[in-house]
Parts: sequence; C-alpha cells; structure tokens
Amino acid sequence: MHESTRGESPAPEDSGTNTSSNPSLESVLNARLSRRSILKGSFGFASTAFFGPGLTACASRGDALQTNTAPGAARSLKLNFDAVAKSLADAVSVPAGHTAAVLYRLGDPIATGVAQYRNDGTESGASFAQRAGDHHDGMHFFGLGSDGKHSTSASDRGLLVMNHESITPSYLHAGGQTIAGHARTVADEVVKEMNAHGISVIEVVRNGGSFSYKTDSPFNRRITAFTEMALSGPAAKTPMMITAYSRDGSKTRGTVNNCANGHTPWGTYLACEENWAGYFRRIAARDDANRSARERTAFARYGVAGNGNHLWATATAASADDTSFSRWNAMKLGSSTDGSDDFRNAANTYGWIVEIDPFHAASTPRKRTAMGRFAHENAAFLPPVAGRPLVCYMGDDSRGEYLYKYVSSAAWDPADANKGLAGGDKYLDDGRLYVARFHADGTGSWVELGFGRNGLTSSNTTYAFADQADVLINTRLAADAVGATKLDRPEWVAVNPANGEAYLTLTNNSHRVLANPSPGRPAVDSASPRFYNDPKGAAATAQKGNPNGHIIRWKDASAEATAFRWDVFLFGARSTADAARVNLSKLTADNDFSSPDGLRFSNHTGLLWIQTDDSACTDVTNCMMLAAVPGKLGDGGKRTINNVDGATTGAVDTYVGAAPGDTRLRRFLVGPKECEITGVAETPDGKALFVNIQHPGEDTRPTLGNPASFGSHWPDGGDARPRSATIVITRNDGGTVGGTLA
Repeated sequence: MHESTRGESPAPEDSGTNTSSNPSLESVLNARLSRRSILKGSFGFASTAFFGPGLTACASRGDALQTNTAPGAARSLKLNFDAVAKSLADAVSVPAGHTAAVLYRLGDPIATGVAQYRNDGTESGASFAQRAGDHHDGMHFFGLGSDGKHSTSASDRGLLVMNHESITPSYLHAGGQTIAGHARTVADEVVKEMNAHGISVIEVVRNGGSFSYKTDSPFNRRITAFTEMALSGPAAKTPMMITAYSRDGSKTRGTVNNCANGHTPWGTYLACEENWAGYFRRIAARDDANRSARERTAFARYGVAGNGNHLWATATAASADDTSFSRWNAMKLGSSTDGSDDFRNAANTYGWIVEIDPFHAASTPRKRTAMGRFAHENAAFLPPVAGRPLVCYMGDDSRGEYLYKYVSSAAWDPADANKGLAGGDKYLDDGRLYVARFHADGTGSWVELGFGRNGLTSSNTTYAFADQADVLINTRLAADAVGATKLDRPEWVAVNPANGEAYLTLTNNSHRVLANPSPGRPAVDSASPRFYNDPKGAAATAQKGNPNGHIIRWKDASAEATAFRWDVFLFGARSTADAARVNLSKLTADNDFSSPDGLRFSNHTGLLWIQTDDSACTDVTNCMMLAAVPGKLGDGGKRTINNVDGATTGAVDTYVGAAPGDTRLRRFLVGPKECEITGVAETPDGKALFVNIQHPGEDTRPTLGNPASFGSHWPDGGDARPRSATIVITRNDGGTVGGTLA
C-alpha cells in the first residue's frame, strides 16, 4: 500500500522490479479503442451479449443504482449524506449527523493485566505481543452469535480482525531506532517492531449505539512476526522451502507487511503479505557468487537485496540457538546442499496469502501457496454459488505488475460454511492460478500459470521452471513468461455483489511518458491516456505522468471462464484540472480525489467505498474516503485526449465510464495530517462502519522531546505522539451509513 515511504528509501511498489517486455494495459487499450465500431456503440451491445441476460441496469438519471436484493425486486441506492469538504486539519472529518469514535489505537492492551499504553516509546517489546500493532490496514467484521460461532447477521457483537502493515519507528521507540553503523544494537527494539507487525483479533460489542472492544475476551489474539505458520498447498514441503527452522519445508515463522485482506465464505480471514521482500538482508555483492543463476534471477525479480528495511537481521539474540533475528538473513551462510543449516530460502516462505481462523485462538495460521507468491494487496471473492468453483481476484501492488485470478478445484458446498481452516484446506490448497492479459478488442483472457502449460517448462528462456511449486514460488516470473499485461500498481479488488463486476484501483504512475518509452517508463495510450503536470503547492512543483491514478473494472463471462470484458471506471483528478485532458470523470469540489487505493462494496447496500493513499494533492487536502453508487461496465463513451509535453504532442483515444456527478460520488471522510485512509469494514446491518487511520504524522521526521515537531498529534491531541487507530462511524439517527435502499 504506502504511497511513499514518508522520508525513507523508495518503497518497492514505487520503483518496481518488472523489466520484462510484456505490453502494458495502456498499449492494448489504444488498439482496442481505435476500432470505430466499438467506439460508436457496439461495446454496449457486445457487453450485453457477452455477459448474458439478468444484469440490472443503472437508473436513467445516473443518481442511483438499481440492485436486485430478492427475486423480482429492484431497489434504488442513493447516498444519504452531504459531502465533506477537503481539509488539512489534524482531525477526522465526517458528514454532519455522523459520529466518528476512536476504537483501537497503537499500543492499546488486548489482555487483562497489560498496562495502558504510555505513548512515550518505553513499553517493552514483549508487551506488544498483547497490544495493538502499528499501521492498521485491511480488516473485516465477523458477526459473533450467542453460541460463540460466526454469524453473518449478528451486528451487536463480533470479531474485528485487522492487519498491522508496518511501523513508524520515530514514534514507536523512546528515541527512535538505535543504530550503530549498519546494525541494530538494542534487541528489544527489534522485538517490539516484529510484534508490532501482523494481525489483531479483538472482540467488539455495541451498547446503546456505541462500540467498544473487550480487553478480556478469550477471542483476542495477536499474530506477529514471531507466530508459527504452516505452509500449505503445492509449494509446501518442497526443497525451496527448507530452512534451519523447518528442515522439511512444512512451516515458517511470522508474517509481515500485511496490507489489505480478504474473507472467505467459510468464516476465516485472509491477510495478504505485500512488501515482504524488503525485510530480508541479502548483500548481492557477497551472496551472488554462492547462488545459482536461477536464484539470482528470482531475487532480482522480487527485490530481495540490501540490508533489510529495519536491519532486523543485524540484532544480536540472547543465545546462539535463538534465530529470531538471524532468520532475516537470506544469504547462503551454511555448508549444507539443501539450506537446512541457514535461511537462504527464508524469503520463499513469505509473499503469500495467510489464512487465519479468528474463532479459534489456538489455531495455526496457514500460508496458502496455491494462490501464488507476489506483493499481495488483497483477495476478493466472487459471491459463491453452490456447485460451482470459488473465484478469488488478487492484485500485485507495484508499478508494472499484474492482476491474478484463483479458481478452486472443488465446487462450493454451502455445508462448508463455518468450517474454519478445514474449508481453506479444501478450497485454497488445490486450484488453478491465472494472470490477466488484456486484449485490444475490449476483451481479455486469463492465462493459466501451470507447470507444463503455456510454456512454463524447464526449457523456458525467461526462467527454467522445475515444477508447479517453482511456478508458484516465482509467480511473477511465470506471469512474465506468459505475456501478462503490465498495470500501474494494481491494488485492491472489490466485487459488486449486485452483478459480479470487479473493480481494481490503479493508484498512480508518475513514471509514465508521452513519448520515447523505456523499461519502467511506459508511454501513454488508451487506458492511461493522460500525461500532465499536476502542480503541487504554491511553487507548482511538477508531477508529470499520471500522478492521480484511476480505477478499472471487468466482468468474467462466467466464474470459471478464461474470457472477460473490461473498461475504465473513474479517473482521479483535481476538480480544477483541465477537463479535456485530465479531469475526464468530471469530478467536482465535492468528489475530486487522487491515488485511489482501498476499495470495498457494502454487502448491505451495494455502495462502493473508495479510499486514497495520496501524496500528489496533499497541498490541498489530507487523504480521504468517498462513497460511490457504482455504474455498469460499458456505460461511458469515447474521449480523445490531446497531451502536451513541451514541444511534444500526442492524441490518445480513450473510453471513460459515465461521469458520476455529485449524486453518485461524494467525499465522506477526510483524515488527519500525513495519514493514509485504509481498511473498511461494516456490521451486517450497515449501521456501523469501521475505518483505519494509518501512520498519521509519518511524513515528518520529528525531534522527539519537541512535540511541536510532530507531524500530527491525532488521535490523542495535545502534545501526544500520533498513533494509527481504528475508528467506528455511525449515524446519529441510527440509520445505515453511506447510502439507503428505497
């Protein structure tokens, strides 16, 4: 996620490691949209024919969505709040008639006997095994019935499960990180950081309309970088998973950089490991000579190089047999032929979807290797249909990466609801993994990533694949080899429950050029037709390319199909930007946005929530969340964009979804200073919305001891250090949040 590293070295998603010659989405769109028959209206006809009957159309006035909630019933979705203005205040702004209450902050205790957080950096590292972690991110609300089991209708009591993606060390420790040279010298600081990563499970209850969490709940749990994880699926127990910790390759320790999330039809939580590669230490100048050409290719493709983001591997453990820190060293240090005496293969045990059963605190999380290894953003399922395979979409968050689809081998059986991890064993350990290829005629295809298929063999010239485990461990290389279509930071996927259309945020790409493309710097074309300067601040600092991002959508011909159709949904822009070249979605002051990231459809109303992780427009507003009444694939029309870059000009045809107007898209929330808005969950009755405020104040390097230097003081106010936190938003009249169905 993280739009930037807020003053640290560039994040992997901002730089990218894809140097393949695969086409970009933009290059195939150009050919598609140049076909006049499509641009003159056949796209709408083709969409109807392709998807078949039964999809419900949007309201003719464009201010409401017709959604089927029961056979023969059509209800209209309308936004039920006034737009929130842009803001640079160190506060959370929500619409009039709503209340936003802080629920769960960095350091808050989740067990009886754990002291309240002092917020001065003096708490021990061990205590964070029973405290809220940092950088709250993706999350889900699981209703909790009176029998202590998952209930899809319970709204007054539930388990709130959330990721803790990363840390802001400046505020986490009393004096920031203690580093001498290139080594960590205080082991307890590293323990704290490792415990501050991972996942929280907390029980929340509603009393009189207000939510609180129970510190003494037996369900409360922290899953951290120390927690043992089972490796499951085709890549488990294979040679590339062997480490000194698991000599048979069956398990690993911990999970880090869990960005967005998913939830399964059988009542479990999916945490997604995103920028995990940067945590490992591997000094290429010293290690490359000891590694095979295949290993070096894989390390380069995933970005496993350098000292490690936080130098965890350099800390000294209390005893020689404690490998808590040394396991982050991915260099070949031992003499074994299989890696059983070091952690040369440890990086292969990260980059997966992690399944967690929130209802059984003693259960061991499973890393599901059948779903591929990359920088996972989130996992979004199509609504399950009895007797049909399950489908899950996943984005790989980095410039030039891909969109993936997993299809289970087993057909869905409703009797498996609430089966817990046994459900995952059945549906997530055996299936087919696909990557998207976008075609020039407005269709697309899912290309299977299976060993022996589509050129994924030992004779492949890109990378010599040994078996299916190798394909899954090196999913990015497999996708390169089959010619997948490059995208601009594919992040969250959300599926419209009304019609099965899927939406994907493409956060931004400031590396785009108008002409003379090169590796990592693609030229503009139809799907990203804008090359422009988004001036930031009084000095109008140039931010060229497509710094504001956009959202695409698609629809598979059927759940198992390898064919789909797609178009562009919304373009981010300032409302004041040139309508002919930049503000293609006709955004206004009430709904303009930049760098879309988080996405979630409300299962209660069908409303689409859009969250931002922006650094382009922060001269005029902090990051935000908007509510949208979704349109329908193919509801827009042709536009020609005349781009200019000095003396260079270029006209690009594109296809823009119907402009939403203020009635179908409004700003709902603006966060405090220097934060990211991420993670959204709701109660089944739609009357409570949970939102995460991540890393407020992170852009500023503070002088600890001088509160005036802090970039934010949210949520505690006064002179306090800022803290990531979960808020819960309710309507004062007790109604549904965001929209109503009439």
